[in-house]
Amino acid sequence: MWQQQNNALYRQFEFRDFSEALGFLVRVGLLAEAANHHPVIKNSWNTVELWLSTHEANDTVTDKDYNLAKAIDELS
Repeated sequence: MWQQQNNALYRQFEFRDFSEALGFLVRVGLLAEAANHHPVIKNSWNTVELWLSTHEANDTVTDKDYNLAKAIDELS
């Protein structure tokens, strides 16, 4: 579930292994590029953490973030 933290939407995803986490990251990257909206990403073996905020809106959460979060949820 996404949470608001420090003016961003945050979510942690856990996978069986690094390969599964990496595949997810690639799919997130393709979604983000298509939306021209790029999250902050952290990956540690089977865990992926994402932070979404809109830089053009002074790093606050906007509809752009909620839309990308929804699209990411559909991947997981």
